[in-house]
Amino acid sequence: MQHHGVAAWPRDDQSPLQPLAHDLEVDSCVVGLGGSGLAAVHALLDLGQRVAAIDSIGIAPGAAGRNGGFLLAGTAAFHHDAVAALGRERATALYRQTLGELDAFEADTPDVVIRRGSLRIASDGAELADCIRQFEAMRHDALPVERYEGPEGEGLLFPFDGVFNPGWRCDVLAARAIARGALLHAPTHADAILPGEVQTGPHRIRCRHVLVLVDGGLTRIFPQLTGVVRTARLQMVATAPTGQRTWSRPVYYRHGYEYWQQLEDTSIVVGGFRDAGGEPEWTEHAGPGDAVQARLDAFVRDHLRVEVPITHRWAASVGFTSGVLPFVGGVGEGVWAAGGYNGTGNMIGAICGRGIAELAVTGDSETLRHLRD
Repeated sequence: MQHHGVAAWPRDDQSPLQPLAHDLEVDSCVVGLGGSGLAAVHALLDLGQRVAAIDSIGIAPGAAGRNGGFLLAGTAAFHHDAVAALGRERATALYRQTLGELDAFEADTPDVVIRRGSLRIASDGAELADCIRQFEAMRHDALPVERYEGPEGEGLLFPFDGVFNPGWRCDVLAARAIARGALLHAPTHADAILPGEVQTGPHRIRCRHVLVLVDGGLTRIFPQLTGVVRTARLQMVATAPTGQRTWSRPVYYRHGYEYWQQLEDTSIVVGGFRDAGGEPEWTEHAGPGDAVQARLDAFVRDHLRVEVPITHRWAASVGFTSGVLPFVGGVGEGVWAAGGYNGTGNMIGAICGRGIAELAVTGDSETLRHLRD
């Protein structure tokens, strides 16, 4: 049996939420209950705020609960490319900040996170040369990296990276936020976002600060960000258990366009071929598409040599910017937004969520020091 449009991640303990049924008055309202939104909720609670948070579907319904489950240090750009774009000092500081975020993820939800490192495997000689440039830049800046050659191929090993069940972590964070007094409501759609107010159906959430953290589809909410952030569809499949352990670490391949990991039950989750899908993949439609799914099927069969059936097919909308950094900043009086994590939002998104909470409440954020110009 195939599950079309359903991610393979098990989620046993989802916190039940109810739609907003009355007006609210709080200090801060968060729109979006993915990883960055929930990071913002907890940061706001730490700052003593009365917090409401809403989502049009539920907890982690988008990319936050439907991604590849990779926990990778750094930005979406490989370190040598980040150095070229941001300068050595800033790129290195940002990489170290994400390593710290990885430590925090593991300490905060140890049952959800597995850290065995990750691999970048070259697809050809040109990419292997790029891996060497990345290795040299990281070694120059005393960042953790090793040359690697094994059954996956040749490339780099990042020893402190990891994997996790993304939706499960969001469920845990949501339950903790509720226990701390946050008011979480879903399905509740933000019909209008105004200074001091979020309108949702017949109800209003009045507040001093509105924080919008949705990544994919951000320009639908804020058309003024068109040209700054663009939404793409990332597609994935999962197989039935193979019955044998082949990969102990998650793998990035072909500059990260393809990526896979083997779960504890020996099933494989695989994503990729966004570039092969062409212009149709720049869409807010989050359902699987035939062309990319066919490429994924062939990759599983011909490259990974996995012959068990595909059991799940799904996709998620993510935001991309034209540069290395995401968008994070004000979009109106008392209204803040972050998104455009370029397909690697698990670390950077959490940092942005926490930082934008600090920025909204205090007017400044040390957390965002390396992420804002």
